[in-house]
Amino acid sequence: MNTRESGRSGEDIAAKYLSKKKYQILERNFSCHFGEIDLIVSDGTYVVFVEVKSRQNDKFGLPREAVNWHKQQTIIKCAQYWLFKKNLTGVPVRFDVVEIFRSTVTHIIDAYRP
Repeated sequence: MNTRESGRSGEDIAAKYLSKKKYQILERNFSCHFGEIDLIVSDGTYVVFVEVKSRQNDKFGLPREAVNWHKQQTIIKCAQYWLFKKNLTGVPVRFDVVEIFRSTVTHIIDAYRP
């Protein structure tokens, strides 16, 4: 499995996990000139921008550690653009990370803030 297939598999797992937790999937793989957001979901209160990271070993650290400051800034810019494009500026938002490490899914709520 190449990295693109692995990433897609992780996103599928995360989407199913969040759906079971009653999150509504609004969009998958939103991309713009700033970058990409894996999942955009709603929990009924917040629009949640989700970065999905998956790994089978910790050779390069835990998956969540890959969501560094630079990656966060990219996601924040993409989120601002998405909100503007959808005319949803001013709605409450949150930035989460779903980590898939080996076969364990960890949902990190409010992982970082703009």
